[in-house]
Amino acid sequence: MIFLSILILIVAIALPSVNQNIRTILYVRISSIIFIYAGALAFNAFYIQSIGSGIGIYSGLFQVTVISQLLDTFIFLIGGLILISWPSYSSKINVIDRLPNVREYSLIVLFSSLGASLLVSSADLISMYLSIELQSFGVYILSTLYRDSESATSAGLKYFLLGSLSSCFILLGSGIVYTYSGLTQLESIYNLISVSENIQILQGITFGIVLIIVGYLFKISAAPLHNWAPDVYDDSPTIVTIWLTIMPKISILIFLLEIQSQIGNSLLTIFSLSLKNLLLISSLLSLLIGTIVGLSQSKIKRLLAYSTISHIGFILLALAINTEQSIDSFLFYIVQYSLTNLNTFLILIALGYVLKNNSQTILESFQDIKYINELKGLFFNHPILSLSLTICLFSMAGVPPLLGFFSKQFVLYSAMQSEYYFIGIIAILVSVISASYYLKIIKVLHSENKEVIEDSNDNSPLSSLHSFMISTLTLFIIFFILKPSILLNSTQLLALSLFYY
Repeated sequence: MIFLSILILIVAIALPSVNQNIRTILYVRISSIIFIYAGALAFNAFYIQSIGSGIGIYSGLFQVTVISQLLDTFIFLIGGLILISWPSYSSKINVIDRLPNVREYSLIVLFSSLGASLLVSSADLISMYLSIELQSFGVYILSTLYRDSESATSAGLKYFLLGSLSSCFILLGSGIVYTYSGLTQLESIYNLISVSENIQILQGITFGIVLIIVGYLFKISAAPLHNWAPDVYDDSPTIVTIWLTIMPKISILIFLLEIQSQIGNSLLTIFSLSLKNLLLISSLLSLLIGTIVGLSQSKIKRLLAYSTISHIGFILLALAINTEQSIDSFLFYIVQYSLTNLNTFLILIALGYVLKNNSQTILESFQDIKYINELKGLFFNHPILSLSLTICLFSMAGVPPLLGFFSKQFVLYSAMQSEYYFIGIIAILVSVISASYYLKIIKVLHSENKEVIEDSNDNSPLSSLHSFMISTLTLFIIFFILKPSILLNSTQLLALSLFYY
C-alpha cells in the first residue's frame, strides 16, 4: 500500500500538468489518508488466525507476526497524525514560496515510514540493513527541510555523518555474524547458536550482534552515544523534530526486542549476559545523563532531547530484564512515550503558530519556539494550550494518575521483581530529579508576564483538526485510568506471544 502510494505520488509530482493543478496542501493531506488506510489494512490482518509465531514472506526476508502487525498499525497512525499537523496554517499563510519542497516532504515521510515498517518485520540481516537505511536517509533529508536555514542544514549534515557511522557498525556487525555462521536469516542463526558447541563461533556471533546493537543504540540516541541528539533536535524545525523523536525509535526498539528475545535467549549464559549487560549499562547512563545534563538546559527542544534520552533509559531497562512482565511494560512504555511526545510537540507547534500570529511579517510565522523563556506568562493569554502542555509535562515526570506514571511504575516494578535493585533505585531517583526541569517549564508557563499579548482567536492560524488532536490526546493522558484494560490487555498479550509461540 505504502509502496504503491509512493509510486503514484512520484508520478504526480513529475507530471507538470498534474502538479500545477494540485494544491501543495493536498499532497500532505493525501499522504495522511494513505497512512490511516494502510494502518487499517495492517490492523485487518489480525483476523488471520494462522499467523501464530509468524508468516515468512519474500523468501524469509520478512516475518509477519502479531507484534509487527500491531506496530505497523501504530506507526502508520502516528505518521498520519504528524502529517495532519504539518500544514495546518497553510490556508491563511502562503507557504509555497517559503517551503518550495513541501510536495517532496510528504514523499520523504512515506519513504521513511516504509523503512520503519519493513524494519519491524525484518527477519534477515540483509533486509534489516536495507530497511534501516531506507528509514534513515528519509530522516536525514527531513532534517534539512528548511533549505535556507543554516541551523537546519547543519543539523542535517551532522545527523547524516554520525548516522552513517552507526550504519557502519550495523553493517560490520552483520558481516561478522555472516562470517562466523554463513547465514543471514535470523531464524537460522537462532537455530545454529542453539545447537552449536563451538565457543569460537558463539564468540564471533556474539561480537557481531553486540556491534549491531551498538549501531542501533546510536540511532535511538541512547547514552553514551547520544551527543548528536540535542544539537540535531534543536536545530531542526519542530515539525521534523517531532518525527525524529518518535518514528525511528519505535521500529528500532521493536527490532531490538526481537534480537533480545530470539537470539539473546539462545546463547550460552556468559554470552547472553554480555548482551544484557550492554543494555543495562546503556540504560543506566541514559538515565543519569538524560536527567543531570537536562537540568541546565535553557532551550525547550534541547531539554526535551535530554528528556527523551532519559525515557530511552527506562525502555532499555525493561528490554534488558527480558521477562514477560518487563516486555509488557516495554511495549506499554513505547506507546505511552509516543503519544505523550506527539502531543507535546503538537502543542509546541501550535504555540509557535499562535505566538507568531501577531508578527509584522509572514516569514516570522515560521519561527519555532526555541527558548523556555518564550513561554513566560502564556497561561494568562492561552490557558487551554498551557494546561494541555502542563498535563503532558506532568505525565512525562510520572505524576499520578496520568498515563506516564503507569509506564514508569510498570518498568520499576518489573525491575524490582527481577531483583535489579541498584538500577531500580537509580531509576526512581532520576525520575524524581527529572521532575524539576519539567516543573521549570511549568513555572515559566504560569508566571506573570508584564507584557500583555492580545489574543485574537478569530485570526488564529490553528486548524480545528490540529486543536481536536491536541484535545483528544490530552484527554486520553488524563482519563487513561478510567479504562486502562484495552491498552494493558493488548501489550500483555503481545508480550505473552513472544514467550509461548
